Amino acid sequence: MERIIEEIREDLYRRIAVAADRLADRTLAEDPAYAALIGRAELRERIHRTFRQAVEGLVRSSRGLPPDLSDAWTTGALRAEQGLPLASLLRTHRSVGRLLWQTLTEAVASHDRAALPRLLPGAPALWDVLDQMADAVSESYRRTEAVRADRDRERRAALLDALLDGAADGGGPAAAEAAAQLGLPARGRFAVVVVAAADGPSHPAEGPVTTGTPRVLWRIRAGGETGLVDLGHHPLESVRDLLAPLGVRAGVSPVVEAPGELARAHRLAALALRTAPASGGPRTALLDEGLPAALVAAQSELAGRLRAVVLGPVLALPAEDCRLLLTTLGTWLACRGSTASAAQRLYCHRNTVSNRLRRLEQLTGRSLADPRHVVELTLAHAAVVQRAASEPATAGLAGAPTPAGTARRSPRPRA
Repeated sequence: MERIIEEIREDLYRRIAVAADRLADRTLAEDPAYAALIGRAELRERIHRTFRQAVEGLVRSSRGLPPDLSDAWTTGALRAEQGLPLASLLRTHRSVGRLLWQTLTEAVASHDRAALPRLLPGAPALWDVLDQMADAVSESYRRTEAVRADRDRERRAALLDALLDGAADGGGPAAAEAAAQLGLPARGRFAVVVVAAADGPSHPAEGPVTTGTPRVLWRIRAGGETGLVDLGHHPLESVRDLLAPLGVRAGVSPVVEAPGELARAHRLAALALRTAPASGGPRTALLDEGLPAALVAAQSELAGRLRAVVLGPVLALPAEDCRLLLTTLGTWLACRGSTASAAQRLYCHRNTVSNRLRRLEQLTGRSLADPRHVVELTLAHAAVVQRAASEPATAGLAGAPTPAGTARRSPRPRA
């Protein structure tokens, strides 16, 4: 094989140059990815080098030497950096193989048609060389793509951190630039969602944006997961719908209109998370739906005073008595002060609810008929619920209540 190639080398390389021109033109015409990313001169030069590398690899193979794959590795890395799909790259590589065999047979036939049978044993060796080159191209491409993906993830994480932590110049041009690089509009409807760390990495996987759900950019941190939500036309409640199937505790900020406001939204989402129920029904808290509880969560020292001053005598009761009264209070508050509705939820007689509430009034010195006292009891109850959610290991000893609006079911069947 080496002797045949040496005899036709000059003519073969002339034909290869022409074949490289034709293949470059055909590739640009048939593959939009190439046409969008690579110029003709650069593509033609790279194809020409591939032709020559394959021929030299065939010569080395006839000497028992491995082919030089350095150019194949360079091509794979280059195309990955350019963003060319691997399928397009391999399709062109296969075209090089077919066209090279055609060109080689034409050159041999032109030199000495009788020598064509001597060329046939070299076909397997040529395809083996081309396969090794394709493997090198693919491996180089994948390695470069993996490094590039890691770099893109780190860059996106840095941009999200800048927006969520307020490092992007507090809403100045840097915030708009960071948002633009993340594919976010300069003005729109945004929110931030924070998922509790204890619930693990369980946010919905990011995928193509659909008309049914808002786009969420997730950032995983040691303290939990944070999502930057591009709501578009979707209502804020759609975030709750998105998280509901996962059963995670989460807090959602109010809607903001500019990327520069996302740091404040992040702080408010973290505050909303502290008001989310530890168990029971929906566990996603929208800040604007629980502002009194958020007010308590924002003032931990005052929340402690509320628990001690307003509900201290109740918390001092035996655990079961404490739990019973606090559950009754929470259910009554959730039922907007309706004793009958609370009794239905608690599966007991309304007189039982009235007796429990009367006892709570006696212990706390506060009347449920006085709006000011109801406000105090509401905020104090929220403080106890939040403490129970943040300290699950000791909540039972403190007489932790069932979150407001829920009740432990009685083991007795309903009448």
